[in-house]
Order: sequence, then structure tokens, then C-alpha cells
Amino acid sequence: MQYLIPFVDWTNGAVIMTLIFGLVIFGLVFFVMYFINSSAKKEREKKSKKA
Repeated sequence: MQYLIPFVDWTNGAVIMTLIFGLVIFGLVFFVMYFINSSAKKEREKKSKKA
């Protein structure tokens, strides 16, 4: 009978919290990728002006 108790109670808004957490993680990954690409573009422009 102990195995019938769920480890997660999905009735207290855990689905919504999980979706929000996923969106935050996606946003952070997008921001880091954008920042890396922006930094690389600036570096390329700086090198092309020196040459």
C-alpha cells in the first residue's frame, strides 16, 4: 500500500510552476546564446577594422 502514495502532488500548481521554470531556463539559455553571438560579432568587427 505504500507504493500508491505519489512522490509529487500535482494538484498544488506544480504543473504551472514546472512550466514557468522551463520557460525561465529557456530564456536564460537564449540570453547566453545571444550574448555569445553578439560578443563574437563585435570581436570580428574589431579585427576587420585593424586589418
